[in-house]
Amino acid sequence: DFQFLTEYSYYTDATVMTVAVAAAIMSTGNKYDENELENALIHHMKRLGQAHPDVGYSRKFRQWLFSDDPRPYHSRDNRAAMRVSAIGWLYDDLDDVRRIARSSARVTHDHTEGILSAEAAAGAVFLARKSHDKQTVREYIETTLGYDLSRTCADIRSEDKHSVNCRSTIAEAITAFLVGESFEDVIRTAISLGGDSSAVAAIAGSIAE
Repeated sequence: DFQFLTEYSYYTDATVMTVAVAAAIMSTGNKYDENELENALIHHMKRLGQAHPDVGYSRKFRQWLFSDDPRPYHSRDNRAAMRVSAIGWLYDDLDDVRRIARSSARVTHDHTEGILSAEAAAGAVFLARKSHDKQTVREYIETTLGYDLSRTCADIRSEDKHSVNCRSTIAEAITAFLVGESFEDVIRTAISLGGDSSAVAAIAGSIAE
């Protein structure tokens, strides 16, 4: 796993958990049985997470990862959103994408905002993959899911804070995607926004791809 690692870079929890979510879905044959899928998610997230323990997990997620009886912990941080990109690739209907994204979030992030953020990220990847334009992605995020995308990149950069709140992260990632002119430009823009740049770049980059 993760053979792209070089002496100048390192992967984070976003990469490990993205691979885990993809592995869980593929292990179920892309079929939707809620209990089967959630059990597979827990299994593969714990399997890969424990194999790569030092990549920046939050304290609560680390406790979940090494628990003998992992239960969701009502979080609204951005970890559920940064791991769902494969869902936007593995299903061909937006309703399916949103349903699977909800399941992927619930095993850890059963807060309403955590679940919604996973829907937002996976849905945006799906729409971009299906060649919908940026305005369609924006309308999905703003109108369908109720996110505020009014802040500009300059507004975001001027804020003196490091937020892992999923609502802020989704807005920042989508903003980077909307203003970026290429995949590389989106990544550079996401990182330039500051804050939890690894999560913002993980989400924005997944959509831009």
